[in-house]
Amino acid sequence: MYTAAYGRTRPDGRVACLLCPQGCVLGDGETGLCRVRVNKDGQLFTANYGQVTALALDPIEKKPLYHFHPGAAILSVGSFGCNLGCSFCQNWEISQQRRAGQLVAPEDLVELARKTQAEGNIGLAYTYAEPAVWWEFMLETAGRIRAAGLKNVMVTNGYLNPEPWEELLPYLDAVNLDVKAFTGDFYKRHCRGRLEPVLASVERLAGRVHLELTTLLIPGWNDGDDEIRTLAQWLAAIDPKIPLHLTRYYPQYQMDLPPTPPETLERAYRIAREKLDFVYIGNLATDHRHTLCPQCGALWVERSGWTGRVMGIADGRCRVCGLASPLVL
Repeated sequence: MYTAAYGRTRPDGRVACLLCPQGCVLGDGETGLCRVRVNKDGQLFTANYGQVTALALDPIEKKPLYHFHPGAAILSVGSFGCNLGCSFCQNWEISQQRRAGQLVAPEDLVELARKTQAEGNIGLAYTYAEPAVWWEFMLETAGRIRAAGLKNVMVTNGYLNPEPWEELLPYLDAVNLDVKAFTGDFYKRHCRGRLEPVLASVERLAGRVHLELTTLLIPGWNDGDDEIRTLAQWLAAIDPKIPLHLTRYYPQYQMDLPPTPPETLERAYRIAREKLDFVYIGNLATDHRHTLCPQCGALWVERSGWTGRVMGIADGRCRVCGLASPLVL
């Protein structure tokens, strides 16, 4: 095991983990909610440092990131563990279980990222499970990736305390942050967490890193008109150009509700677009996967499956009306 950051030992030998808002206080031998951070003889350790359970070269659109180097690929890596306990988790096999992985050093990932540049790779994405609880390994690797002239991408639930965010942010180029719902009751009942720290993370990251949000719409739980409208209004007040991905739920883990009806996603799309410039529907083939100019409707990026092709942007502006594009190309 590897010595963990953000551990505070108490006089009674218990250790408080200050990495995330869960605030776990662990007795000797106890492990946090994340299944990763453990108290061993009064010191906090992390059990997943360098443990890789998933590794693949993915399209950047699959993260999903639609406004960050569309059409590119990114080497994607993940470990095990998560600091939330979502009953509908789409990656529960690695996030909600402690799985053995292959031991990999940060320099190994940098070398692999360099080798795959010939295949269109632009850097490294920390994803699949929850990278916030892989914090020590991610921080060290991200510094090496940045030094190599490559990009760092994080796909996260946003459940991280301010100080760890501030230490990590200088190395991040893009983040997709999962806002699972817009009510505290949903987070409490279905995620074993709180909404407020997630919203605080969005506000912290906005304007400092390329940011996109994702919300998985679950029938009857977080797909109401008022909730979607409130989410869109809140995000628009931060920046109406931040993309929002509304994705289709499929039964996974402990939740067996039927998949989200397509008409629910279409309705949510229309509501969100009243306030936001860029809204996408995911996990469902629709025309709402393309990127259009919010001013004139010209096609900026055409997508087929996970492949994006830039068409309507030249010199950072719309080819038709001249509107400045917020996309990172």
